[in-house]
Amino acid sequence: MESRELVIVGGGPAGLAAAISAREKGIQDILIFERDCELGGILNQCIHNGFGLHTFHEELTGPEYADRYRERIEKMKIPYMTDTMVLDITPEKVVIAISKTEGLLEIRAKAIILAMGGRERPRGALNIPGRRPAGIYTAGTAQHLVNIEGLLPGREIVILGSGDIGLIMARRMTLEGAKVKCVAEIMPFSGGLKRNIVQCLDDFGIPLKLRHTIIDIKGSERVEAVTIVQVDEQSKPIPGTEETYTCDTVLLSCGLIPENELTKRMGVDVSQVTHGPVVDESLETNILGVFACGNVLHVHDLVDYVSEEAARAGTHAAAYLAGDRKKKNRSCSVQIRTGTGIRYTVPSYIQPERLEEENVIRFRVSDIMKDCYTSLYINGERILHKRRRIVAPGEMEELAFSKEKIEGLCEIQDILVALEPE
Repeated sequence: MESRELVIVGGGPAGLAAAISAREKGIQDILIFERDCELGGILNQCIHNGFGLHTFHEELTGPEYADRYRERIEKMKIPYMTDTMVLDITPEKVVIAISKTEGLLEIRAKAIILAMGGRERPRGALNIPGRRPAGIYTAGTAQHLVNIEGLLPGREIVILGSGDIGLIMARRMTLEGAKVKCVAEIMPFSGGLKRNIVQCLDDFGIPLKLRHTIIDIKGSERVEAVTIVQVDEQSKPIPGTEETYTCDTVLLSCGLIPENELTKRMGVDVSQVTHGPVVDESLETNILGVFACGNVLHVHDLVDYVSEEAARAGTHAAAYLAGDRKKKNRSCSVQIRTGTGIRYTVPSYIQPERLEEENVIRFRVSDIMKDCYTSLYINGERILHKRRRIVAPGEMEELAFSKEKIEGLCEIQDILVALEPE
């Protein structure tokens, strides 16, 4: 059995940023596993621009963003294995993988960073009624077909769900000559970024029908039409509001699910809200030396945030391997409570004695709210009060605070993230 200091599972934007950060902090023995034929993950098929505004302060396409990191990986000579699938990870941090060229591998790691990303919700997870003809794709699959394979999935499109990939594919399919009839969204708000709604739907006159869902797919061999209906506040169809659209293709853009089958099998605690690992301020799970970052931890809206978070995971993994941090003590940890309107926070809990000089709590809200404040309370005292003109579930929020800001407080016993009206 081979031994490694640090094994990173996933060679997408999270895995690459984590590896670079760990190497910069002095970790030499690193190995990245990637199941695809090249590094970069989902970025390789995202040929639209809008990436890198925070990280590189310029607008890049997905492949260009990935190339920046691949070049650094090559320059630093960080080892990686593509076309390699990780089959299992044991609680003792033994990674079992299979490679086209190397066969079955067993590697004992001193530390592991989980960066497997997420997958799209398929039709089976959405309980859409109707027949099962050809022409039903997830938005990411359609994106791969158009951008990588050079194939057009259909000519007349209806999109269910207004996640960012679905919005971007509405524009992409239109530019390729297809007709996008509408985008139906069961929620009263879009799940995507505001800029994507404007640039991908509004600019092309594509209607966004909020509080609507598909109740029937017609066609035997190929999709022929879909029926959508308005829903009430309990997401139940409202009789008499049915509309039928002729189409040959349905794209599903109903969110991502973090890829955590390996995570669960190795015994890592998983959040019932995010479906990702429960982590502390170091992005470390309940298993010592196992860290998580990127969409496997929680679904991000910007790849820049993925890279930033992954760099932190790499830094903390390096500190763990070097023994340069205080010992973890779950009994002294403080759970971060969420107030009304806050869905979740990352991290889920904090060990006060291990706080860094600068700390970030990221979170998502559960509904759209205008003219409000996002606030952080420690021991009942409000230490941050950030005014927001509007907050929405499709865009991640964050509260950053310095260790200096809370040094005057007594022992930390309670932490609350709250959403407050103006």
